[in-house]
Amino acid sequence: MSSHSRIPFLDLVTPHVELERELTEVFRRALHNAGFIGGPMVEEFERAFADFCDVRYAVGVSSGTDALRFALAACGVHPGAVVLTAPHTFIATSEAISQVGAIPEFVDIDERSYNMDPKKLGEYLESNCKKNASGQLVSLRSNRPVAAVVPVHLYGQMADMDAIVELAQRFNLIVIEDACQAHGAEYFSPRQNRWLKAGSIGRAAAFSFYPGKNLGACGEAGAATTNGEGIAAKIKMLRDHGQAKKYHHDIEGYNGRIDSIQAGLLHVKLRYLSKWNTLRRERAAEYNRLLSAADAGVTPPYEPSWSKAIYHLYVVRCDNREGLMSHLKNAGIGTGIHYPIPLHLQKAYASMHYRVGDFPVTEKVAGEIVSLPMFPQLTHEEQARVVEEILAFTGQSVARLPS
Repeated sequence: MSSHSRIPFLDLVTPHVELERELTEVFRRALHNAGFIGGPMVEEFERAFADFCDVRYAVGVSSGTDALRFALAACGVHPGAVVLTAPHTFIATSEAISQVGAIPEFVDIDERSYNMDPKKLGEYLESNCKKNASGQLVSLRSNRPVAAVVPVHLYGQMADMDAIVELAQRFNLIVIEDACQAHGAEYFSPRQNRWLKAGSIGRAAAFSFYPGKNLGACGEAGAATTNGEGIAAKIKMLRDHGQAKKYHHDIEGYNGRIDSIQAGLLHVKLRYLSKWNTLRRERAAEYNRLLSAADAGVTPPYEPSWSKAIYHLYVVRCDNREGLMSHLKNAGIGTGIHYPIPLHLQKAYASMHYRVGDFPVTEKVAGEIVSLPMFPQLTHEEQARVVEEILAFTGQSVARLPS
């Protein structure tokens, strides 16, 4: 192993140490008022996160999975309906669909952005569906009505929402954003001629605050965002056993509340999120500069002109992914794969009878992607060493690395 100090894939210690005083005060506040479930800390965070996302409502819940599940249910996705999403994402996306009794069906991704390809979505709706006697769109694959589409803003990169929303409107589908990796990402909408925040475009959206996210809790947490008052009210009921008020259960719900302490911790961190996102964009730009100038033999991320990514992950592609990861590991550099097995090929979905070759872009990408170290405190020197080791692996001269 190299004599250099180790470069972690993710640093969760430093930001918490830097904010230790503010974060500890949240816990102290909860101890003194015993406000552990609900109450002012939850409400204050919900208002602040709604403002951050440019929406009217944010509802804190126990995880990003619950956020998406509750959003689907609150928006009227019923058991037996089909919900379209991408096969290149974490399984929580499709789990949330299944958990409301719906059926996940997949649309392949764009090879550059790794998000749902609107052209393939259009082809699916035109060729893989038909309209029944009542004019409702029905999937030819499952013979079930198609109700919604869930684009995923993967790695902090926005999906092409105008194109997706236009198709959804034409085919009368609900759009719910999976923004679990996109806190603060933005999309320029030519239709509206303005920048829009992730979580503000669909009928509702889901965010995860898993600790490694750009805005991460010190445990599990999530939130759903929406501009619909009724949708927000329904999500609040679903998270709290279906209660409209205490012991008045209008529907069956779940125990999906956010802990007050987690809401308080997130509220503290939210004040720093824009700064952290800016630092991530700067680190991404530096990686791009080093990799492109040195012709390092890997493909850096693609960011369309209409997207302001917040680089939850910095993902490159390499023909010899396993070799590169092994080399970097031996050099003391952490890496990850997000995600190595597409959803349609997961054992959990074997009953859906998808096969290898059904989504060729996803399958190709899944065999080549590598996530490099990415966090706001990553130094330029550490980035240079990461790229030096990539050059060493690809057999190129480190002298080609720009200063």
